Amino acid sequence: MKTYTIAILGATGAVGREMMNILEERNFPVGKLIPLASARSAGKSLKFKGEDVTIGLACDEAFEGVDIVLGAAENDIAKKFAPAIVKAGAVFVDNSSAFRLCDDVPLIVPEVNPEDVKNHKGIISNPNCSTIITVTAVNALNAIAPIRAMTTSTYQAVSGAGAEGPVELMNEVEALYKGETYQPKVFSHQIAYNLIPQIGGEAYEGYTSEEMKMQNEGRKIMHLPELKVSCTCIRVPVVRSHSISVSCHFDVPVTVEQAREVIAKAPGCKLVDDLKNKQYPMPLETSGQDIVYVGRIRPDLTDDNGLCLWCCGDQVRKGAATNAIQIAELLIK
Repeated sequence: MKTYTIAILGATGAVGREMMNILEERNFPVGKLIPLASARSAGKSLKFKGEDVTIGLACDEAFEGVDIVLGAAENDIAKKFAPAIVKAGAVFVDNSSAFRLCDDVPLIVPEVNPEDVKNHKGIISNPNCSTIITVTAVNALNAIAPIRAMTTSTYQAVSGAGAEGPVELMNEVEALYKGETYQPKVFSHQIAYNLIPQIGGEAYEGYTSEEMKMQNEGRKIMHLPELKVSCTCIRVPVVRSHSISVSCHFDVPVTVEQAREVIAKAPGCKLVDDLKNKQYPMPLETSGQDIVYVGRIRPDLTDDNGLCLWCCGDQVRKGAATNAIQIAELLIK
């Protein structure tokens, strides 16, 4: 079997470490793994397949001889090293938002638009976590009738803000239990026993940057250039797994029975939709795995051509690390 040299840019972060776990879980043919990070972490080691692997310094020279670079770093780091990665002949599968809307960079969810991977010019973007979960859930409906609009609300776990998000939640819960005060550092307000209806800064007409990703990225992934999306993103006191409420609007009616049938068969989805027996997608059920659970499918009472649903998925895995490695699997095929 042919093997590949894989580098992980930002290997010490939550997504980078998850990438290492998933490469091992999915038995990706890694001949050599090169974890890369800043000077602060270079020289330390991480475990991969039971062995210690030394962390290298992220620099232009580090990408020589690499086949695929999995990006798990911020936008500025992705932009800094992308030219060197492409020049070295590697393919950069980037989890940041730096290149997602560039015309010459494919934006891939393998269950939705795998054929687009062929159009890369050295860089492939991994979409936003909530976008990945949502389009995986609704793509089968789009095959019945093109989706012309969606109204969505995302309920995003604290781990979506990084490793310090869950720590802050737990610290606040403990402080409140003891009757003490705790000054938020990660979030703009107390997150314990609270909801914060803002993720990202204002981007357009009162919508935040995070909210606009659902429309702009969804258009590109599902090849629906006229798709309109109104999205509200909410940070919730849940540790892991994002949840999304979606109302899909079509030009023709799509029945609940049709929707359940196609979603049950859709790649990457699991139908969990039995209100009578209290069976529906929940964050606790979807954490630590790669399937998007879909349920609460029902007619939209405001639109004869609309359907409502609820979906949940692990934003660290399917919403980030696993999706990137699925893209790498498409590349080697």
